[in-house]
Amino acid sequence: MIIRKQKFNFFNSRPQGLLLVVCFILLSACSNDLKQLPPDAQTKDFENDRAIDVTFIRSEKGKTKAELHTNEFIKNDNANPPYVDMLKGLKVDFFNDSLKVESTLTARTARYYPKSGNIIVRDSVVVINRRGEKLQTEELIYNQNLERFYTEKFVRITTGDQITYGEGMESNQDFTWFRIRRQRGTIPVNNSDFPAADAE
Repeated sequence: MIIRKQKFNFFNSRPQGLLLVVCFILLSACSNDLKQLPPDAQTKDFENDRAIDVTFIRSEKGKTKAELHTNEFIKNDNANPPYVDMLKGLKVDFFNDSLKVESTLTARTARYYPKSGNIIVRDSVVVINRRGEKLQTEELIYNQNLERFYTEKFVRITTGDQITYGEGMESNQDFTWFRIRRQRGTIPVNNSDFPAADAE
C-alpha cells in the first residue's frame, strides 16, 4: 500500500484512512489468483505500509524537537521487533527550545525501531551543528529517548582548524559535545584548505 505526501507525528502509527483503502481494494478484487499479480510484485510487500515524500515531526510539550524528511518509508509492524525503513535518503533537523536548528543529519538509509527508540542511519552519514562542525561516518545510532548519537565505526570530525579521526564515538543531539573512543590522530588544517561552501 503506497501513501503519497504525508506528514505525521514522529514515527506515528499507520496513516489515517489506510484501513478503509485496504477494505475497498479487498471488496473490489475480482480474483485471489496470485498468478494475476504483476510480475514484479512481492507478496511480502503486503505486510508493509509504504509512503512516499513523508515528513515526520517529533514534539515534546508542544515544542518541535526534530523534523525528519524522507523520500520513502516502509513500515513493518509484523516484524519482530517492528521497524520502519527509509531506503531512499533522509534529512533530520534537530531544534532547540527557540525552534532554531541546532544540528542537521543526512544519510542514504535508516532503520527505526519504535520499541527501543533507536534509529540506525547508514551510508554517507553526515551531522553538522550550528557552528559548522562536521561528523562523517558510515553508521550512526541515534537514541531519541536519550537524545544521544553512538557509533563503533570509523569517524572523521572536522572542527575549526583541525580534522580528527578515530574508531567509535558518542555525542549529544546538537553535536556540541562529543567523545571519540579510540582516537587515531588529529591533523591541523588551514581554512583556505577547505573548499568553498558552494563548491559541493
